[in-house]
Amino acid sequence: MKAKYLKPVVFAGCLIPLGRLGWKAYNSALGANPIQVITWSTGTWTLVFLLLTLSITPVRRLTKRYWLIQYRRMLGLFAFFYGCLHFTTYIWLDQFFDLHSIAKDVLKRPFITVGFTAFVLMIPLALTSTKASIRRLGKRWVRIHRLIYVTAIAGVIHYLWLVKKDIRKPVIYATILSLLLLYRIAVWLKERVAARMSGEAASQAVSSTIATD
Repeated sequence: MKAKYLKPVVFAGCLIPLGRLGWKAYNSALGANPIQVITWSTGTWTLVFLLLTLSITPVRRLTKRYWLIQYRRMLGLFAFFYGCLHFTTYIWLDQFFDLHSIAKDVLKRPFITVGFTAFVLMIPLALTSTKASIRRLGKRWVRIHRLIYVTAIAGVIHYLWLVKKDIRKPVIYATILSLLLLYRIAVWLKERVAARMSGEAASQAVSSTIATD
C-alpha cells in the first residue's frame, strides 16, 4: 500500500531536476555557458539516479522495508532518461550532430569514451526493464542487469576524468559507489560461506547415517 500511494510522489520528485533546469532556461538563468550547465546537470543526475537504484537493495535489506524494491525500476529508468538528455545535449547542442567530430571525440578523449560506454550499456538495461522481459529472459535477465555495476563505475570514472581541479564531488560519488559494491561483495561472500557450511553439515549427516547403519 505504501508503494502504491508513494509512487506518484516519487515520480514527481524525479522530475524536479528537469523542471528546475527548464525554469532556469525559461528565465535565462543558465549563466554564460548554458550548454555546459545543461550537460553537467543532466550528467550529474544520471549518476545520482544510478546510485539511488543501486542503493535500493541494501537499504531494503538493512531496514526490512522490502516494499522499496518497487521503486528500483522507476529510478533505473530515470537514470536512463537523464542519461539520454545528457547524451542528446552533447550530440545536439555541443556537436550539432557532426558524426565525424563525435567519433573523433569518443576515440581521442578518454572521459568521453568512458561516458559513451556507460550510456551504451544503459540501453539494454532500459529495454529489458519490463515484466515481460523478466519472464522471457529468466536467469539471463539477472546477468544482463549486472551491467548496471559497470555502468555506474564507468559513470564515476567519466566524472573523475572530466573534472580537472576540484574532484571533491566525483570522489563523494566514487565513495558511495564503493560502499554499495562492497556491501554486495560482503553479502555474496556470506552466502557462499553459509552454502559451504550447509553442504559440509549435510555431508557429515550423511556420513553419520552410513556409519550407524
